[in-house]
Amino acid sequence: MDAIDNSAAVAQEPKKSTAVARFQARETRRKWLVAGCQIAFGLSFLAFWQYSSGHLIDPFFVSSPIAVFAKLWDWTISGYLWYNLSMTLFATGLGFAIGAGIGFVLGILFGRYKFVADVFDPYITAIYSLPKIALAPLFIMWFGIGLASKVAVSAAVVFFLVFLNTFSGVREVNPIYIHATQIMGANSWNVMRTVIIPSATAWVITGLKVSVPYALVGTVIGEFMSANRGIGFVIAQASALFDTTSVFTGLLVLAIVGSLINAGLKLAEGWLLRWRP
Repeated sequence: MDAIDNSAAVAQEPKKSTAVARFQARETRRKWLVAGCQIAFGLSFLAFWQYSSGHLIDPFFVSSPIAVFAKLWDWTISGYLWYNLSMTLFATGLGFAIGAGIGFVLGILFGRYKFVADVFDPYITAIYSLPKIALAPLFIMWFGIGLASKVAVSAAVVFFLVFLNTFSGVREVNPIYIHATQIMGANSWNVMRTVIIPSATAWVITGLKVSVPYALVGTVIGEFMSANRGIGFVIAQASALFDTTSVFTGLLVLAIVGSLINAGLKLAEGWLLRWRP
């Protein structure tokens, strides 16, 4: 009987390998098709934008792709782009790190201890209901017009997104896993390290992915209100001078940066959640 079972298993191996190969081939074709459609849509949009500028809409209002990319090239070779972009990215990164760190720690704490969550729930809800843009003038009054106020706005936006996702992730952990680990002799720290944090990782990563664009938005809002450098300052200054090309160029830079950061987070998500099927 063992010999028959082994021969049957050996016979099934080629079929499995063929099925896997077909699946991988389909996925590869699908990825290339998606990439081709994305490129085609982008080129079509740029072509329509270029045609519309001057033919359908006054270039004063929409500029044109050629003018925007020419402006971007000028900013790049002159160093103007790198100087202002570095200021925006530094404030965004610092605000993101502070807001995400505090949000993660408090999300774990509130999710783990229900009594603490119940006590602070109305206060968290009340503060979360405030428009974050309304906090920007207050932060400027507290921290001045320098870097600190931009970091504060960015951190405030990121904090709630990471906190709420982490809190939900911790509360969704199956109690059976926690009890099983405790039965095996694990202490509170071991339960946190081996069960709660890994189980909540998907929620945390989702919060981080969602909060990155908002961290950038928070920094740019702060730069709109009071700054003498940064991409937000560049856009605000160009808007005041009715320089539509520079406004679109600044927006393009922000879109590219946001896309690159999101792509990096997707790679990090795949690595952190590699244990999932």
